[in-house]
Formats: sequence, C-alpha cells, structure tokens
Amino acid sequence: MERNIDMKEVSDGKLYTSNDMVKADCGGCEGCSACCRGMGESIVLDPLDIHRLCCGLGADFNGLMVDKIELNIVDCLILPNLKMAGEKEACSFLNKDGRCSIHGFRPGICRLFPLGRIYEDGSFKYFLQVHECPKPDKSKVKVKKWLDTPDLKQYEVFVRDWHYYLKDMEIQVKKAPDQMKQISMGVLQKFYLTPYAPDGNFYEEFNKRLQTAKNT
Repeated sequence: MERNIDMKEVSDGKLYTSNDMVKADCGGCEGCSACCRGMGESIVLDPLDIHRLCCGLGADFNGLMVDKIELNIVDCLILPNLKMAGEKEACSFLNKDGRCSIHGFRPGICRLFPLGRIYEDGSFKYFLQVHECPKPDKSKVKVKKWLDTPDLKQYEVFVRDWHYYLKDMEIQVKKAPDQMKQISMGVLQKFYLTPYAPDGNFYEEFNKRLQTAKNT
C-alpha cells in the first residue's frame, strides 16, 4: 500500500538494511496490542502471507475469507487484507488475552512493524516509524533479527519483485480502468487462489508464476 508521506516527519531520518541495528525492539509487546487494533484495511497481505496462513491454519484462501481476511482495492488492484472485527476493530487473529494467535506465521507487515519500507531505484530499504508504536524505551535490535523471517535474502528479493510487479499492474489498470476487475482477478487467481505446495519451495514456485505473468 502506497503512502504519501514526508520521511522527515514520520522517521528518525535514517534508512536501514537488514544488517543494521535499529531502536525497534518492543520487548515482546507485553501488555500491548495497539498495532493489532484499528488498522482498517491497511494490513495488505502478499502471496507468502496467504501461503503461511493456509499452511499454519490448515485452510485455503476461501476458508480465510469467511472471517479472517477480506478484499479491498489497494492502489488500483483488488487485494486481500487482514480483517478487523468487533467494536474495538481488533485483528481477527487477536485472542482474548490481547495476544497474536498466529505469531509463528504472522504476516510480513506484522513482522516489520514499527519499521516500514521505502522503495527506490528498483529496490528498498527499511525505516523506523517513530510515531506508530506507543511502547516507550525500545531497545536496539538488528533488523534481520526483528523481521524473524527464514531465508531473509530470498524473502527480500520476493518483497522487491512483488512490489514492482504490482506497480506494473497498477500502470496497466490506469491505462485501461475498465479492465481493473479482470486484471485483479488474474492476479488473485495466479498468486493467491491457486495454492502453493505446502512442502515445496515457495520462492521457486512464486518466481515461476511471476515469470509466466510477466510473459503474458
């Protein structure tokens, strides 16, 4: 999801790589679930997020659509996001104790927070969102440790490639607005609705699908 922001206002003015230290560690978020409430449609899910959720919950995309995720328009495309529910607009995976019930396979945006990504020149770097997390006295942690993501190099390539593919699709929709639903359904079918092998290499399969999509 694109945001038009002034980096001077929302960050500490620095850009980070996965090997850098950043003051983002919230100490396990004990007693706090602020970032799991009132997020609206902003927790947009990528294909790996859906794959992890399906494997972790033993569900498929349509099963998640019952009460855990929903579809909304994001930058001209129809994409899935985590569903907020109830009077407090809490994430559907937040348990009664205010803790994440899917922490081991939580989405990438959840792993990232309170960091963000800024995309430039065909790649991206991380930045610290200084006003988003209310936890005081955060400690320093290496970005790669905070992300808690296996095969981080492959993951970062995936994140980059997915972002720029969606940018290309956004351009296509802007050229032909009446094709928005058709283009979106093609993206959903190829990358979300068609399951990935639970015991296979997600990145290899994704790259094959991406290459096919680009060729067509």
